[in-house]
Amino acid sequence: MKGFKFAGICAGIKKSRSLDLGLIYSEKPASAAALFTQNQVVAAPVILGRKIMQKGMLQAILVNSGNANCFTGAQGIAHAEQCVEFVAKALRIDPEHVLVSSTGVIGAPLPIDKIEAKIPQAVRSLDSCTIADFAGAILTTDTCTKMVSRNGTINTSGNTSGEEKSFTVMGVAKGSGMIRPDMATMLSYIVTDADISSSLLKQALTHAASRSFNRITVDGDTSTNDTLVCMANGAGQAVIDNDESFGVFQAVLDEVCYELAKKVVKDGEGATKVASITVKGALTQQDAFAAAEAIAHSPLTKTAIYGQDPNWGRITAAAGRSGATVDQNKMDLYFGDILLVQNGQWQGKGAEEKAAEIMKKDEISIVLDLNLGDGQDQFLFCDFSENYVKINADYRS
Repeated sequence: MKGFKFAGICAGIKKSRSLDLGLIYSEKPASAAALFTQNQVVAAPVILGRKIMQKGMLQAILVNSGNANCFTGAQGIAHAEQCVEFVAKALRIDPEHVLVSSTGVIGAPLPIDKIEAKIPQAVRSLDSCTIADFAGAILTTDTCTKMVSRNGTINTSGNTSGEEKSFTVMGVAKGSGMIRPDMATMLSYIVTDADISSSLLKQALTHAASRSFNRITVDGDTSTNDTLVCMANGAGQAVIDNDESFGVFQAVLDEVCYELAKKVVKDGEGATKVASITVKGALTQQDAFAAAEAIAHSPLTKTAIYGQDPNWGRITAAAGRSGATVDQNKMDLYFGDILLVQNGQWQGKGAEEKAAEIMKKDEISIVLDLNLGDGQDQFLFCDFSENYVKINADYRS
């Protein structure tokens, strides 16, 4: 990515001695926008980050894994501020342009001495590391790195004879557990060489998150450290300054965020399957959201998917308790292209056997049509397996 450098090193924060300190550096100050967790229990870097992001400019992001720096009181804030100073000094940039993030175990003091000692190495590594190294350094219970890159092209004159300018949007994410819509349900960092103001970037990021990171769930838990950041350094050719160019940029950013969110769900703790639930025909869009959210969060639905059982009663019951307006005699329910319930009536053993075949796939699409209006929404979620319990039972061991 033009104008950006990345690093990922081992600072000794994790017991596993794997990569645990990541750094993103823009060669010049970049427009920036961020969204943070809506949990009322928040980590020190989130508290500090909200202040730093008020000016909408960043040049560097430091992320440590293995320690959340949450529930650490005044000491935690001081440690986050020290991390900012360490990075600013090493890179010779304005401390107000440095954001820090943390992820890992809640409650333990941040090993600040280890981080301070390794910042110079992280800075030196910017010339040799790649975004893959950074992506690896921010993982906790994840089983894989999550990276997406997409290109876009805008026409500078708004007609077919105009000059075309390209841009790239590249993102990484970490997330496997404590994943629930409420922005951002994970950590994600997105960079682009497009030239766009921080206000437009915030607008685009908010929209992208609403259709991606805020429409996923693994276990229904919103983390204390959730952070989504986008930096735009303008090092490329494309300038995003009108409705047409903004529309193109929005579409590319939407795709990057959606694909990252899907990767988070696919890597959900103990997950074996990815599922989408689309609720359409709702009386309002809010009703569609409520019903889809209730179905996606339902442990009964998630365990049925793990068991490859098209247990449609669990899905319709979840919609019924969601607070959305429903009429059980008007519901249609599809597993893939198989109509299993029509007008609230089970379509028989033959239809259920076909639906059971759909359930054997790694990715499953479920559609519930309430047949009451035009409201529609969708969630991505995963199944629950025995491994989810094992992973979380052993997390601090």
